[in-house]
Amino acid sequence: MNTRTRVLTGTVLAAALAAGTFGAVSATAAPASESAAAPAAAAAKQDNDKNFTTSTHLTIDAATRAARAALEAAEKENQKVTVAVVDRNGNTIVTLRGDGAGPQSYESAQRKAFTAVSWNAPTSVLAGRLAQTPNLKDIPGTLFLGGGTPVQAKGAPVAGIGVAGAPSGDLDEKFAKAGADALDK
Repeated sequence: MNTRTRVLTGTVLAAALAAGTFGAVSATAAPASESAAAPAAAAAKQDNDKNFTTSTHLTIDAATRAARAALEAAEKENQKVTVAVVDRNGNTIVTLRGDGAGPQSYESAQRKAFTAVSWNAPTSVLAGRLAQTPNLKDIPGTLFLGGGTPVQAKGAPVAGIGVAGAPSGDLDEKFAKAGADALDK
């Protein structure tokens, strides 16, 4: 086969392949009216489906407001702390490390926040449970020291606020509570 024949044969094959692909795509495409209605129908089905649940989440603005309130409460008492706010799943929304806060306070604040939201209880209360169930401390990511408080919506935990760096867990928890209280305003 000479070069001209090969080029002509390749061009014909490419055109046939493209036409076949276009035809297959066109045959499977839904009319515009059907494709626009599909997402709405799927959303309506999910609203009525017992397999789904709706949850409440703290906004970034609310999380930042709570963290700032906790940090300001600590600064008023000349305490150098870190504040962390996590969502219901324990994912960090915001962390504020105050001027002069120790390097250990960053992780400790996050772990206290995670612990508080996981059990929907202040970490000082949870620390008291260690006497009866010492294995609780072995759960990854948790820290059973005072300084964490849950944030609730309709009685369910939606976030946790953790504070670390003050000389005592009682002070850390007092500042975390100030952060949670700022959300009620």
